[in-house]
This record gives sequence, structure tokens and C-alpha cells, in this order.
Amino acid sequence: MSFTVSALYIYPVKSLGGFSVAEAAVTAKGFEHDRRWMLIDKAGKFFTQREVHAMALLQTAITPDGVYIYHKQNPEKNISVPFLSTPVAIKKVQVWDDECEAWVYDDVINDWFSEILKIACELVYMPDETNRLVDTGYAKDNETTSFSDGYPFLIIGQSSLDELNAKLPVPLKMDRFRPNIVFTSGEPHAEDGWKHFTINEIEFFGVKTCGRCVITTIDQQTTAPGKEPLKMLSTYRSFDNKIKFGMNLLYKGSGCVKVGDKIIVHTQ
Repeated sequence: MSFTVSALYIYPVKSLGGFSVAEAAVTAKGFEHDRRWMLIDKAGKFFTQREVHAMALLQTAITPDGVYIYHKQNPEKNISVPFLSTPVAIKKVQVWDDECEAWVYDDVINDWFSEILKIACELVYMPDETNRLVDTGYAKDNETTSFSDGYPFLIIGQSSLDELNAKLPVPLKMDRFRPNIVFTSGEPHAEDGWKHFTINEIEFFGVKTCGRCVITTIDQQTTAPGKEPLKMLSTYRSFDNKIKFGMNLLYKGSGCVKVGDKIIVHTQ
């Protein structure tokens, strides 16, 4: 069976809109720029669309100088966030049960986010020096990740989404599930069984199926909440009291992953 990378996605700011790329560089924390920025409250705890649906309406793009962010419905509301070479301030931040150090942006940028989202928040960046370890119960070699929920990569097969959409009255886009890598060919949820595969000689290891949350029910263009896809997925993708869709990955090696690359599965 031949599998092919059909789409790649990067989400620079955790829980804001991501974008597709033709190729992506693999770094020590996942794809370059993926979830290296995050919005936090004054105590350092992270915000996501779970609490702030309006975050879905902020779209990101990488520029030579940093991250450009604009409102999907009002593009004139925008801001350019520069790459940081030195911190304005350093703060301990919390992502689920993890604590790590991050660099805080200045008040001009923080005030823009606070105003547009109507919450008091700060933007932070994870520098290369910060090492946030993945869950030791699944780690193979003290792997690190960015501000992702827990792992550096998430892969989903297009056929997995196609099967779901065939059961729904209104089909959903892949952006509901926020994968990094999408592939074509194979049976629905073939990724569940991929323990070891390579792309461009970069080794990937499937370590944990991805439990899905309420973010999947938020329309990424309007923020309108709904019951799907969780209602439908609960009828056939519920395991260990969680709804599973997609596979979390660890990896070994460096290089680039490109759309059109072949995926070679070694262990299922």
C-alpha cells in the first residue's frame, strides 16, 4: 500500500488559525514555527478556543520578520508580531500540567490581543532554550514539544475524514482537527496502527491516538458551536471513555517534509 503526504499545516499561535504549506522543516520541537507562540492570562495559564471561541477568527501567517495576524471577518484588524531575539520579560507559563519558561511580548502587542478578544491576555514565545518534555509515559528519548497539547506532530488520513463526512449531513473541513500531516490512500484510521514510519528518511513513531475535545465542534469561520463531529464520532470512535481521531507522533531525525512525499510504513 502506498501512502502520500497530501497536506501540511502549521499553527504558529496555539489555538489561532493555522495555514497550509507545501513543505515544512522539522525542528527539535516539531515543524518550524508550529505553536511556538501562545496566549496566556496574567497568572501564566494558557488560553484556547475551549474557553475563548473568538480565537478561531484570528488567522496567522509567517513573514520574514515574524507572525502576521488578522481577523478573518475584519482583515483591517491586524498586527505584525516580530520574532524575538531577546525577551521583554521571562515568565513561567502553564500548558495543562506542564510549566515552562517563555518570553513575554510588550504591552502594545498584548493590549491588541486583549482588546480584540475581550480578555486580559499576554502573548508569549517559546525560545529554543526552553525544553518542554512530552509525557514520560509515551516518550522514547526525552523528546520535546512546543506549546502543542502534548506531542510535536499529529497525523490524520484523508480517508478518516471522508468516512466521517459520509455519516454527517454537513461535511466538515480538516481544520476542525488541526493536524500537522494529512495523507491519502489507505483505509479510514489506518494511522491508528502506525507504530513506525518514515518520510524523507525522518523517522516517525505513532505513540497515542488523539482524544478530541469541544474545539472540534467550533466552526472555524464563524465560531458557531455545534454537536458535530463529537456526536457522530462517539458512535464509532469512542475508546477508553474518549473520542479518538488522529495519531500523535514522536520523531527522530531532521530535514523537510513536503506535500507529495511518500510515507513508508515499517511497523503496524
